[in-house]
Amino acid sequence: MKYLGIDIGGTGVKGAVVDIKKGVFVTDRLRIETPQPATPEAVTDVVAQIVKHFDWDGRVGCTFPGVVMHGTVHTAANLDKAWVGLDAEKMMGKATGLHVSVMNDADAAGVGEQVFGAARKDAGVVLMVTLGTGIGTALLYHGELVPNTEFGHLVLNGQDAEKYAAESVRDREALSWEEWAGRLTEYFTMLEDLVWPDLFVIGGGISKEPDPWMPLIKCRTKMVPARLRNKAGIIGAALQAERRHARAKGHHGHL
Repeated sequence: MKYLGIDIGGTGVKGAVVDIKKGVFVTDRLRIETPQPATPEAVTDVVAQIVKHFDWDGRVGCTFPGVVMHGTVHTAANLDKAWVGLDAEKMMGKATGLHVSVMNDADAAGVGEQVFGAARKDAGVVLMVTLGTGIGTALLYHGELVPNTEFGHLVLNGQDAEKYAAESVRDREALSWEEWAGRLTEYFTMLEDLVWPDLFVIGGGISKEPDPWMPLIKCRTKMVPARLRNKAGIIGAALQAERRHARAKGHHGHL
Protein backbone atom coordinates (compact mmCIF):
# COMPACT_ATOMS: atom_id res chain seq x y z
CA MET A 1 0.00 0.00 0.00
CA LYS A 2 1.78 3.11 -1.24
CA TYR A 3 0.75 6.75 -0.96
CA LEU A 4 2.59 9.96 -1.78
CA GLY A 5 3.22 12.16 1.28
CA ILE A 6 4.07 15.86 0.93
CA ASP A 7 5.12 18.09 3.83
CA ILE A 8 4.74 21.85 3.27
CA GLY A 9 6.95 23.97 5.52
CA GLY A 10 7.94 27.61 5.77
CA THR A 11 11.34 26.96 4.14
CA GLY A 12 10.93 23.72 2.19
CA VAL A 13 8.34 21.43 0.59
CA LYS A 14 9.32 17.77 0.93
CA GLY A 15 7.81 14.67 -0.64
CA ALA A 16 8.32 10.90 -0.81
CA VAL A 17 6.33 7.80 -1.67
CA VAL A 18 5.53 5.89 1.55
CA ASP A 19 4.83 2.23 2.20
CA ILE A 20 2.12 2.79 4.82
CA LYS A 21 2.24 -0.82 6.02
CA LYS A 22 5.88 -0.44 7.09
CA GLY A 23 6.13 3.32 7.63
CA VAL A 24 9.15 3.68 5.33
CA PHE A 25 9.99 5.71 2.25
CA VAL A 26 10.15 3.65 -0.93
CA THR A 27 11.73 6.53 -2.88
CA ASP A 28 14.34 9.15 -2.07
CA ARG A 29 12.92 12.29 -0.50
CA LEU A 30 12.59 15.28 -2.82
CA ARG A 31 12.93 18.76 -1.32
CA ILE A 32 12.07 22.00 -3.12
CA GLU A 33 12.53 25.44 -1.55
CA THR A 34 9.25 27.02 -0.45
CA PRO A 35 8.54 29.87 -2.88
CA GLN A 36 8.76 33.39 -1.50
CA PRO A 37 6.18 34.81 -1.22
CA ALA A 38 4.47 31.50 -0.42
CA THR A 39 1.24 32.30 -2.28
CA PRO A 40 -1.37 29.59 -2.84
CA GLU A 41 -0.60 29.46 -6.57
CA ALA A 42 3.18 29.23 -6.07
CA VAL A 43 3.03 26.54 -3.37
CA THR A 44 0.42 24.55 -5.29
CA ASP A 45 2.75 24.61 -8.32
CA VAL A 46 5.49 23.05 -6.16
CA VAL A 47 3.08 20.32 -4.98
CA ALA A 48 2.28 19.59 -8.64
CA GLN A 49 6.03 19.48 -9.43
CA ILE A 50 6.56 16.87 -6.72
CA VAL A 51 3.66 14.76 -8.04
CA LYS A 52 5.16 14.97 -11.54
CA HIS A 53 8.68 14.13 -10.30
CA PHE A 54 7.44 10.84 -8.85
CA ASP A 55 5.23 10.19 -11.90
CA TRP A 56 2.47 9.65 -9.33
CA ASP A 57 -1.14 8.88 -10.23
CA GLY A 58 -2.50 7.62 -6.89
CA ARG A 59 -3.74 9.42 -3.79
CA VAL A 60 -1.76 12.17 -2.10
CA GLY A 61 -1.53 13.26 1.54
CA CYS A 62 -0.28 16.77 2.21
CA THR A 63 0.54 18.71 5.38
CA PHE A 64 -0.06 22.43 5.85
CA PRO A 65 1.42 24.73 8.54
CA GLY A 66 -1.91 26.01 9.85
CA VAL A 67 -5.42 25.01 10.86
CA VAL A 68 -7.14 22.92 8.17
CA MET A 69 -10.81 22.01 8.53
CA HIS A 70 -12.47 19.80 5.89
CA GLY A 71 -9.79 20.81 3.40
CA THR A 72 -10.13 24.56 4.00
CA VAL A 73 -7.24 26.60 5.45
CA HIS A 74 -8.12 28.83 8.42
CA THR A 75 -4.67 30.05 9.56
CA ALA A 76 -1.31 30.40 7.79
CA ALA A 77 1.29 31.79 10.22
CA ASN A 78 4.39 31.03 8.09
CA LEU A 79 2.89 31.21 4.60
CA ASP A 80 1.07 33.91 2.64
CA LYS A 81 -2.15 35.14 4.28
CA ALA A 82 -3.95 34.64 0.93
CA TRP A 83 -4.27 30.96 1.96
CA VAL A 84 -6.83 31.78 4.64
CA GLY A 85 -10.31 30.75 3.53
CA LEU A 86 -9.13 28.71 0.54
CA ASP A 87 -10.09 25.09 -0.07
CA ALA A 88 -6.55 23.70 -0.32
CA GLU A 89 -7.73 20.18 -1.15
CA LYS A 90 -9.77 21.40 -4.10
CA MET A 91 -6.97 23.67 -5.33
CA MET A 92 -4.27 20.99 -5.12
CA GLY A 93 -6.61 18.39 -6.56
CA LYS A 94 -7.25 20.60 -9.57
CA ALA A 95 -3.53 21.29 -10.08
CA THR A 96 -2.54 17.61 -9.90
CA GLY A 97 -5.64 15.88 -11.23
CA LEU A 98 -5.48 13.63 -8.15
CA HIS A 99 -7.30 13.17 -4.84
CA VAL A 100 -5.35 15.23 -2.26
CA SER A 101 -5.98 15.10 1.53
CA VAL A 102 -4.66 18.12 3.44
CA MET A 103 -4.07 18.23 7.21
CA ASN A 104 -2.25 20.30 9.82
CA ASP A 105 1.50 19.60 9.89
CA ALA A 106 1.77 18.86 13.62
CA ASP A 107 -1.26 16.56 13.37
CA ALA A 108 0.47 14.65 10.55
CA ALA A 109 3.62 14.25 12.65
CA GLY A 110 1.48 13.02 15.57
CA VAL A 111 -0.25 10.42 13.41
CA GLY A 112 3.13 9.23 12.09
CA GLU A 113 4.57 8.90 15.60
CA GLN A 114 1.47 7.11 16.87
CA VAL A 115 1.51 4.47 14.14
CA PHE A 116 5.26 3.99 13.62
CA GLY A 117 7.16 6.05 16.19
CA ALA A 118 7.53 6.91 19.85
CA ALA A 119 3.81 6.62 20.70
CA ARG A 120 3.30 3.28 18.98
CA LYS A 121 2.52 1.16 22.03
CA ASP A 122 0.62 3.84 23.94
CA ALA A 123 -3.15 3.43 23.73
CA GLY A 124 -4.14 6.26 26.06
CA VAL A 125 -4.05 10.04 25.63
CA VAL A 126 -0.91 11.09 23.74
CA LEU A 127 0.06 14.72 23.17
CA MET A 128 2.78 15.38 20.62
CA VAL A 129 4.46 18.76 20.93
CA THR A 130 6.82 20.05 18.23
CA LEU A 131 9.32 22.68 19.38
CA GLY A 132 10.76 24.85 16.62
CA THR A 133 10.03 28.30 15.20
CA GLY A 134 6.72 27.98 17.04
CA ILE A 135 5.02 25.22 19.00
CA GLY A 136 2.80 22.70 17.24
CA THR A 137 0.62 20.10 18.95
CA ALA A 138 -1.23 16.91 18.05
CA LEU A 139 -3.67 15.22 20.44
CA LEU A 140 -4.40 11.50 20.02
CA TYR A 141 -6.76 9.28 21.97
CA HIS A 142 -6.47 5.52 21.47
CA GLY A 143 -4.89 6.23 18.09
CA GLU A 144 -7.62 8.64 16.95
CA LEU A 145 -6.55 12.19 16.13
CA VAL A 146 -8.37 15.19 17.63
CA PRO A 147 -7.37 17.68 14.90
CA ASN A 148 -6.20 21.30 15.05
CA THR A 149 -5.57 21.63 18.79
CA GLU A 150 -3.14 24.60 18.38
CA PHE A 151 -2.01 24.45 22.02
CA GLY A 152 1.05 26.49 21.08
CA HIS A 153 -1.26 29.51 21.16
CA LEU A 154 -2.50 29.03 24.72
CA VAL A 155 -1.81 32.10 26.84
CA LEU A 156 1.21 31.73 29.14
CA ASN A 157 2.48 34.72 31.13
CA GLY A 158 0.31 37.09 29.12
CA GLN A 159 1.41 35.97 25.64
CA ASP A 160 1.18 33.12 23.15
CA ALA A 161 2.96 30.15 24.72
CA GLU A 162 5.14 29.74 21.61
CA LYS A 163 6.41 33.32 21.99
CA TYR A 164 7.60 32.39 25.49
CA ALA A 165 8.83 28.80 25.17
CA ALA A 166 9.51 27.83 21.52
CA GLU A 167 12.99 26.68 20.54
CA SER A 168 13.42 29.84 18.45
CA VAL A 169 12.92 31.90 21.64
CA ARG A 170 15.76 30.00 23.34
CA ASP A 171 18.03 30.99 20.43
CA ARG A 172 16.83 34.58 20.21
CA GLU A 173 17.08 35.28 23.94
CA ALA A 174 20.26 33.16 24.39
CA LEU A 175 18.62 31.18 27.20
CA SER A 176 20.64 28.52 29.02
CA TRP A 177 19.29 24.95 28.97
CA GLU A 178 18.15 25.44 32.58
CA GLU A 179 16.33 28.71 31.79
CA TRP A 180 14.61 27.22 28.77
CA ALA A 181 13.67 24.05 30.65
CA GLY A 182 12.12 26.26 33.34
CA ARG A 183 9.87 27.87 30.73
CA LEU A 184 9.03 24.47 29.23
CA THR A 185 8.16 23.20 32.71
CA GLU A 186 5.59 26.00 33.00
CA TYR A 187 4.22 25.15 29.56
CA PHE A 188 4.02 21.37 29.99
CA THR A 189 2.51 21.73 33.47
CA MET A 190 -0.25 23.86 31.96
CA LEU A 191 -0.83 21.27 29.21
CA GLU A 192 -1.00 18.32 31.57
CA ASP A 193 -3.47 20.14 33.83
CA LEU A 194 -5.71 20.70 30.78
CA VAL A 195 -5.69 17.32 29.03
CA TRP A 196 -4.05 14.88 31.51
CA PRO A 197 -2.06 12.95 28.91
CA ASP A 198 -0.46 9.55 29.46
CA LEU A 199 2.53 10.52 27.29
CA PHE A 200 4.22 13.57 25.80
CA VAL A 201 6.10 12.98 22.52
CA ILE A 202 8.48 15.83 21.74
CA GLY A 203 9.30 16.60 18.11
CA GLY A 204 11.12 19.30 16.17
CA GLY A 205 14.83 19.42 15.33
CA ILE A 206 15.78 19.95 18.97
CA SER A 207 14.36 16.52 19.88
CA LYS A 208 17.37 14.86 18.16
CA GLU A 209 19.52 15.88 21.15
CA PRO A 210 17.25 15.69 24.22
CA ASP A 211 19.93 15.02 26.87
CA PRO A 212 20.91 18.62 27.74
CA TRP A 213 17.35 19.84 28.37
CA MET A 214 14.60 17.20 28.46
CA PRO A 215 15.61 15.71 31.87
CA LEU A 216 15.45 19.25 33.33
CA ILE A 217 11.71 19.59 32.62
CA LYS A 218 9.70 18.92 35.75
CA CYS A 219 6.26 17.45 35.10
CA ARG A 220 4.40 14.30 36.14
CA THR A 221 3.79 12.96 32.62
CA LYS A 222 6.22 10.61 30.89
CA MET A 223 8.08 12.45 28.11
CA VAL A 224 9.97 10.90 25.18
CA PRO A 225 11.63 12.30 22.04
CA ALA A 226 10.01 11.66 18.66
CA ARG A 227 11.50 8.81 16.62
CA LEU A 228 10.58 9.58 13.02
CA ARG A 229 12.15 13.07 13.15
CA ASN A 230 11.72 14.92 9.84
CA LYS A 231 10.03 11.92 8.22
CA ALA A 232 6.99 12.12 10.54
CA GLY A 233 5.04 14.69 8.52
CA ILE A 234 5.42 12.87 5.21
CA ILE A 235 4.53 9.49 6.75
CA GLY A 236 1.56 10.94 8.68
CA ALA A 237 0.24 12.68 5.57
CA ALA A 238 0.42 9.42 3.61
CA LEU A 239 -1.38 7.58 6.42
CA GLN A 240 -4.11 10.23 6.43
CA ALA A 241 -4.58 9.81 2.66
CA GLU A 242 -5.03 6.07 3.20
CA ARG A 243 -7.51 6.61 6.04
CA ARG A 244 -9.55 9.05 3.97
CA HIS A 245 -9.52 6.55 1.10
CA ALA A 246 -10.71 3.74 3.38
CA ARG A 247 -13.43 5.95 4.86
CA ALA A 248 -14.62 6.96 1.41
CA LYS A 249 -14.96 3.32 0.37
CA GLY A 250 -16.74 2.44 3.61
CA HIS A 251 -19.16 5.34 3.40
CA HIS A 252 -19.97 5.33 -0.30
CA GLY A 253 -17.67 8.24 -1.10
CA HIS A 254 -18.68 10.60 1.70
CA LEU A 255 -15.61 11.89 3.57
